Amino acid sequence: MDKRPSVATVRPMRLSSLILTACALTGMATAAPEPAKDAPKGDKPEAAEKKEAQPKAPVTKEATVTIGGKVIPYKVTTAKLMLKQDDGKERASIFHVSYERSDVTDKQKRPVLFAFNGGPGSSAVWLHLGVLGPKRVAIPGDGTTAPAPPARLIDNPESILDQCDLVFVDPVSTGYSRAEKDTKPSEFHGVEEDIDSVSDFVRRWITEHDRWGSPKYILGESYGGIRVAGLAGKLQSRYGMSLNGVIMLSSLVDFRTLSASEGDDLSYPVFLPVYTAVAHFHGKLKGDRNALVEESRKFAFGEYSTALLQGTDLPEARRAELSTKLASLSGIEAATWLANDLRIDATVFRAELLRKEHKVIGRFDARVAWGSTSDANPVADYDPSYSLAYGAFSSAMMDYLSHDLGWKEDQPYEILTSKVQPWNWDASNGYVNLSGRLAGAMRDNPHLRVLVMCGHADLATPPDGIAYSFRHLFGLPAAQQSNISFTHFDGGHMFYLNPPDLTKCRADLVKFFEAAKP
Repeated sequence: MDKRPSVATVRPMRLSSLILTACALTGMATAAPEPAKDAPKGDKPEAAEKKEAQPKAPVTKEATVTIGGKVIPYKVTTAKLMLKQDDGKERASIFHVSYERSDVTDKQKRPVLFAFNGGPGSSAVWLHLGVLGPKRVAIPGDGTTAPAPPARLIDNPESILDQCDLVFVDPVSTGYSRAEKDTKPSEFHGVEEDIDSVSDFVRRWITEHDRWGSPKYILGESYGGIRVAGLAGKLQSRYGMSLNGVIMLSSLVDFRTLSASEGDDLSYPVFLPVYTAVAHFHGKLKGDRNALVEESRKFAFGEYSTALLQGTDLPEARRAELSTKLASLSGIEAATWLANDLRIDATVFRAELLRKEHKVIGRFDARVAWGSTSDANPVADYDPSYSLAYGAFSSAMMDYLSHDLGWKEDQPYEILTSKVQPWNWDASNGYVNLSGRLAGAMRDNPHLRVLVMCGHADLATPPDGIAYSFRHLFGLPAAQQSNISFTHFDGGHMFYLNPPDLTKCRADLVKFFEAAKP
């Protein structure tokens, strides 16, 4: 007898378990310590950490990086920016690291890009030291092998610092960013609260650096896609700041595309094409990957979706027929599809695909396959792609901050934290979906362009999830549809750990910036 749990046990996924991302490599952090009984829940853990005797002064260093054979001089500033209420009361100090090219004579023509990772609960370390900045973590091979500790930083010739200035932002309670004085951290821990505080930071940074005349871009990875979709509308409507571009890297804007629930089967068709790509990578499917993925996509949003809509009315003969087709597109046996009512989520897929090889595959990068802890586990019980990256980026960031940038604090730098929980989703008895915010910003600013970057091996935010969302931007005028472009990569959520993808990422970003020039 099959001892694995029934579909009711393994299929549903809580929303909180889906917000795992880096780069978001978030959601894997452990739960925060239980607060003292006399403290408001979610606010006490930071109380002893969030004040220093005196605000730290910014630290600026000069350096160079060679990009495309050209030496690019820059200054890097590590600092905290204080958010304040209208009456001047301090609310939160936002830690950030900014890079400004130092041989530019006219800053007004120089683009500036603000970069955010996801979570919620992640610092910006992944984008900072993985893809965009002038330094990156040295990951061996194709990004599927963990570096020997301690991880080292190397120059990043694929940085886009030659194209635009960069500001890496840690939202409140991540990195060294903290709520101040009598302000409760929970005032920043929510969809709208986060958008409000981060938009205020962007406004303040732009003002203090005299960059209102510069082209402005925002980039979000993973949950950062939710953040930048909200920011695009907020910056425009609240502060009159029209953006030139929004970049969504391994992102989402609608949680329905990730989370199945009773009677809502959307996520199953969304995940099927990425199952196909991953099965092909691991040799379970033969043929041309792109052709197979396109076949899978057509089936997923055609016959498969129609069948799922029938629920228990689907005839047994048709169920058997579909299970065979699903097996041919996923590398998972037809019997397993039948046992799960033709509905297999990513945790089951990650455990099942290489079960006979006694391996489990990664969630953030499904190219990574390490030994399973038990062949009896019906679902994947750990993520080897998270294990590969977390320690390397954490230790490299701490060494970089103290040794290279000259910034030290007694409190811990929160690479990933659960201290942002409970997060206020404010979803009005539904799923968080900010696609309408982005559509509205594009409607009101017809020059706003969007670049969507997706990894074929991303089981955290599958490519067809955000593609589905953009196909349903009915509030976007047809004239602005052409302002949206997609690009795909071989790797996973952090596809930039794969060297060819890192090179392609830079080329795609440069093309995006060039297209926005008058």
